[in-house]
Amino acid sequence: TVSAFTFPAVQGIVPQVVPTTHIQQANAMLAFSRNGLAMIGPAIGTLLVVTVGSGWAVLVDAFTWLIAAAFMAKVKLPAAMARSPIEAPSMWGDLRDGWSAFVSLTWVWVVVLAFGLLNAIHAGAWFTLGPVIAKDTIGIQAWGWVLGAEAAGLLVMTIVMMRWRLRYPVRAGMLGITALASPILVLGVHPTVLPLIMLAFVSGCGSEIFSIGWQTAYHQHIPNELLSRVASYDALGSFVAIPIGTLVYGPLAGVFSARDVLVVSGVVYVVIALVTLLSESVRNLPAVVHPEPTDSSA
Repeated sequence: TVSAFTFPAVQGIVPQVVPTTHIQQANAMLAFSRNGLAMIGPAIGTLLVVTVGSGWAVLVDAFTWLIAAAFMAKVKLPAAMARSPIEAPSMWGDLRDGWSAFVSLTWVWVVVLAFGLLNAIHAGAWFTLGPVIAKDTIGIQAWGWVLGAEAAGLLVMTIVMMRWRLRYPVRAGMLGITALASPILVLGVHPTVLPLIMLAFVSGCGSEIFSIGWQTAYHQHIPNELLSRVASYDALGSFVAIPIGTLVYGPLAGVFSARDVLVVSGVVYVVIALVTLLSESVRNLPAVVHPEPTDSSA
């Protein structure tokens, strides 16, 4: 529930406080803090549970949300433009405007449609079948190392993206996201620890290229007043099928070989990601590399 509110809201905040040409670096810094805390958070939580108990650990967790809210309250945003009485905001009007903007941006709805399928495949193959296959092959401890390598890839790529500018952020993102299929394929074909760790690291890197590239394209090419509304439809379309993927992969593995399901899933994942590049707007959407011109006339 918290993410459902914060994801669209944060999408709309970033371009209001960061110059257009520094959007990618800002998104990389946000990702660095998010991924870094995601890596150390479980360790801190475990330490708290062991030392002071689970109740106090939950209390500390709740307190961190209060701290985050206090920091967000300090963010100064430009004053919103007043609407005329005719343009008075309404929930249905905002939903309608957001949908109109969403369907008018081909590069947005094409990628969101693809991710409705990609996220379902990844959730089912990696998070549902992955631990089952790992338990019977490389072992649970090694699976933990694989997931840790993926998280490390996310973190490392955020550092790289602070310096490396993407000329075509959505194209780079869709190429990068294909890397998520590689550990799924290896898990299905011949699960061994070292290749899985290496490819999980690569998949983390690819995932972060997409994440930062996608957010950069959003912030540079969608009007600020529509950004959060478009992001809401993005989140809905991208995540709506994840529960379905989680549910169906168990029965699929019961009917077919689980490892065969993983191989097919990996291939289909790559195909879906690459098909989006047939759209010119996905393939050729450029990054903004120069400051926006200003009117200096009196």
